[in-house]
Amino acid sequence: MNGQAAPEVRPRVAVSSCLMGEPVRFNGGHSRDRFLSGELDPYVDWVHVCPEMEIGLGTPRETLRLERGPEGPRLVTRKTGDDLTDKMTDLAVRRARALDVDGYVFKAKSPSCGLHGIPVYAGQAAVDRRGMGVFAAGILAAHPLLPVEDEGRLHDALLRETFVERIFAHARLRALFAGDWRPRDLVAFHSRHKMQLLAHDPDVYREAGRVVAGAGTRPREELAADYTRVFGTALARKAAVGRNVNVLQHCLGMVSDTLDAVRRADLAEVIASYQAGQVALSVPTALLRHHARGQGATYVQDQTFFSPYPQELRLRNHVPA
Repeated sequence: MNGQAAPEVRPRVAVSSCLMGEPVRFNGGHSRDRFLSGELDPYVDWVHVCPEMEIGLGTPRETLRLERGPEGPRLVTRKTGDDLTDKMTDLAVRRARALDVDGYVFKAKSPSCGLHGIPVYAGQAAVDRRGMGVFAAGILAAHPLLPVEDEGRLHDALLRETFVERIFAHARLRALFAGDWRPRDLVAFHSRHKMQLLAHDPDVYREAGRVVAGAGTRPREELAADYTRVFGTALARKAAVGRNVNVLQHCLGMVSDTLDAVRRADLAEVIASYQAGQVALSVPTALLRHHARGQGATYVQDQTFFSPYPQELRLRNHVPA
C-alpha cells in the first residue's frame, strides 16, 4: 500500500423504494429519507425494492397489518381480510436467492418491511408488538449476517455510523472475492482490517486470523466462505468505547517509539478524553493518523479503522454517551 489509500468501493445497498422518494406508499405518496437520498446517496449504489408493488398491489391500495395465526403472523389487508402471506413469503424467497448487496435499509413500522415492533392483531386488539414484517423476515432468514437497519433507527448517530461502516466493509470484501484474488490478497486485506475487526469483537478477530493463516493451503472457495462468515460476524457486533480505546492504544504503541515525549503525552491525553466521553472518536483517530503519516508508519495509517467510509460523511463527530 505504501501509505496510499485504496480506491473506495461503492456499496450496493437494497432500500425500500419509498425511502428514496418513489410514490409507492399505500396512499400514493412516499417517505423520502433525507440522509439516505441526500448525504449517503453520492457514495452508494441503491437497489430499490417495494414488495407490495412487486406482488401486484399497486398504489394507492388498502393498508395491511399482521394478524395472529396458528403458525405465526399472517399478512392481511386491513378491511377485506385478504391473506397475502404466501405471496409475500414467496417473493422474499425469490428476492433473497438473487440478492447480491452489502446491506439493506427497510421501511420502519411496515407489516411487510418493518424490522422491529410491528403490532400483531387478534381481532381489533394488538396482542403482540414485537412482530417483524413478513418480507423482511424472509430476507433476514436467508442472510442473517447482512447489515440491515430501518430508516427510523438510522436517526441515531451511533446506529447510523455502525451501519455505514458495515456496508463499506462488506463492499470491500465483496470486491476482493469478485476478482481474481490470490491468498496473498486475502492476507493483505485482513492486515488492513485488523484494527477495525479488533474494535468490534476481539474473539472473532482472533478467529479471522486463524482462517487467514490457512491461506494457500485450503481451497479458495472454502477459504472465502469461512472468512466471509467470520468477517461479517465480527462487524455485526457494535464497536464500543472500550474496544475503540484498546485499538487506539495499540496503534499508539506502534508509533510511540518515533514520537517525542510531548507528542506521546498529547496522544494519550486525547485518547483518555475520548474514553471519558469528552471528545468524539474523530479527534484521536485524526491525530493518530496524522502522526502515523508523519512518521511513515504505513501499517497504522493504512488501517481501515481510521477511514472505514468516506470522511465527507462525518459520522464520527458525535461524542459517545
